[in-house]
Amino acid sequence: MFPGAEVVAKDLTLKGGHGVVYSGVSLTAKPAGLAAVAGAAGSGRTSLLLTLAGRMKPTSGALSVGGQTAPRRVQRIAALGLTSGVNELDGALSVREHLHERLGPWGPPWRRGRSRAAGEALARAGLDLSALPGGERTLARALTRDQAVRLGIALALLDRPGLLLVDDLDLGLPEARADELWRTLRDLCGAGLTVVASCTGHGLAVRHADAVVDLP
Repeated sequence: MFPGAEVVAKDLTLKGGHGVVYSGVSLTAKPAGLAAVAGAAGSGRTSLLLTLAGRMKPTSGALSVGGQTAPRRVQRIAALGLTSGVNELDGALSVREHLHERLGPWGPPWRRGRSRAAGEALARAGLDLSALPGGERTLARALTRDQAVRLGIALALLDRPGLLLVDDLDLGLPEARADELWRTLRDLCGAGLTVVASCTGHGLAVRHADAVVDLP
């Protein structure tokens, strides 16, 4: 089970050198809840998720995650799934190598525990190693888009976060594959985790999420 964190964002606005990134965004996600941020490319989806993760400071507004307001404290609660420009997978590394890199040294006596943690994270993320062409030795560049998203989720889960943020959930995916990913996120909520995901499509978000914020 995960220690789900409540997210309360009020009138968040971010301005950059080229103008407003997003403006007046309010969002609430209860512990173990699923919230969605829907919008087209350039609407500020990624920047908003980075703000909720404590990685980007808003120009104005208020944010509380698990009762914490200081960005560094929020960072200890939140974990990012695969996020463009922030934590992309290394195409030359295998699934196994990504997991090892995240978990640290696997020498005895920690090997068994860390291997178990990796297996549990992969299972919760819905990434079946037996379905990959090279199993755990499959290179990241050989993963399909949804498999890469699932690996990103698994890596984030290794931090045992209270809040998981997943960017571009449905990017480049047919509706059926995107629907499966939404179902995986809902299952994670069932395990206690609070999840906020960004997407381009509104229909599946409305179907699966408790709350949907539409960015212009």
